Amino acid sequence: MAASSNRIMLGPLVAAIDQGTSSTRFLVFNAKTAELLSHHQVEIKQSFPKEGWVEEDPKEILQSVYECMDRTCEKMTQLNIDISNIKAVGVTNQRETTLVWDKETGEPLYNAIVFFKVPMKSKFKFWLKTGYFSPPPDFLFQTEIYQNIEKNCAYQATLHKTLLAKLNNISYFSCFIQHKTGLPISTYFSAVKLRWLMDNVEKVHEAVLSHRAMFGTVDSWLIWSLTGGKKGGVHCTDVTNASRTMLFNIHTMDWDPELCKYFDIPMEILPKVRSSSEIYGLMVSCLGDQSAALVGQMCFKDGQAKNTYDFGSVAIAGAVVPWLKNNLGIIQTSTELEQLAADVGTSYGCYFVPAFSGLYAPYWEPSARGIICGLTQFTNRSHLAFAALEAVCFQTREILDAMNQDSGIHLSQLQVDGGMTSNRLLMQLQADILCIPVVKPSMPETTALGAAMAAGAAEGVSVWSLNPEDLTEVTSEKFEPQINPEESELRYARWKKAVQRAMNWETTEPVNNGNGVFFCLFVFVFCFLF
Repeated sequence: MAASSNRIMLGPLVAAIDQGTSSTRFLVFNAKTAELLSHHQVEIKQSFPKEGWVEEDPKEILQSVYECMDRTCEKMTQLNIDISNIKAVGVTNQRETTLVWDKETGEPLYNAIVFFKVPMKSKFKFWLKTGYFSPPPDFLFQTEIYQNIEKNCAYQATLHKTLLAKLNNISYFSCFIQHKTGLPISTYFSAVKLRWLMDNVEKVHEAVLSHRAMFGTVDSWLIWSLTGGKKGGVHCTDVTNASRTMLFNIHTMDWDPELCKYFDIPMEILPKVRSSSEIYGLMVSCLGDQSAALVGQMCFKDGQAKNTYDFGSVAIAGAVVPWLKNNLGIIQTSTELEQLAADVGTSYGCYFVPAFSGLYAPYWEPSARGIICGLTQFTNRSHLAFAALEAVCFQTREILDAMNQDSGIHLSQLQVDGGMTSNRLLMQLQADILCIPVVKPSMPETTALGAAMAAGAAEGVSVWSLNPEDLTEVTSEKFEPQINPEESELRYARWKKAVQRAMNWETTEPVNNGNGVFFCLFVFVFCFLF
């Protein structure tokens, strides 16, 4: 009976749906202490219809949410926790993933496109060929607006590689997009995926013409479905997700009519842009995963930063572990990766650039390919495991270097979260490579926590304080750098050389010049792995 009384005294609870690229979770927190009370997780299957593409089933995503909610509530009931104390539910999600569905039937019209690659050497050639980006004569470029755009365009030299430097119209338009959206032209963002769906999927094309189509990122699909679906569901998104579509104007904080016209996307299919913390029917908050984690880490001041060690803007860093497990078979679990790397404590000069679908931030080079270099006869799978962990850390440093350069604010520490932060060796390597402390919260589920905080703090709910001083029970662990800066810089410089090789890789079809070539390759891989 005493235990039952303690459970009743828990106070208001807030839940969060955390829908990522590899899994869905439903988590319930105590709004007064931020304690995670119960959760359930379901993995999401991915399909790879062609090289560089990743898709997921929208129905499976939605069903996984229902399953996670049901199972979590069952667990809470078993713990004698009253689920009626859940005062709000927030959503956090994978961001750029693109969906289109029929608002009359509620049926998805195609798979959710996670990663997308135009099957040509240069995406810019493709866009010009299809007429996506063939600027009309009267389109801004002869006006003084372009003068301001050109003045404000601060692209890095790497982004001007290939045709950007040669095709004036594309160069102008890339500056125009960056000025309005803050984003480079890339197939990573939703606009080009949506345009491809409209052009290549007959069901989508017909639904757009008959005014039945709805577009959204995963948050929009979930909110619409969970608030009634075809019976009056709320079709909305928030600013953090809208800002990753390449259609959202960061100055007006709304969809941009000129960009929609240029991509030939009817604005009627777009969700209404709302704030990240307000009531949308039965749902209360909505944030893209990275923004939610920023809230969960309580990074509310200038100069604070966090990194989530899963899929993110680095895009492929978190895919290293599944690749080593599923493609090479050299590990069975992520824990085994840490043990292998710890056994040798060095990559022995081996560097691994996991550009499986190109390089994203800060390079935005989709034609790059993954590369492993620096191999010797001494190299074994433990060295490769160490190099894989280092790759995650090097990619994080590249992002932070770009942020430091753009903002002029140099970080004194990095706050971290995500599933990979349970790897203590990875966290120590990150501190060594950044040459600053890495701070890991005791409760690693900060992405879901951020969505719950935004939901609980929303007007009309107000059960959660966003004052860090009110969450004194949230503790953290700090990893200090343990190598000298000179060694860190040397390793980083070698990584940069490996990245340049990955970016200059020419993709060609393999040529079979005889069985001997393939036999030698098989023997090398077999000896290397075993």
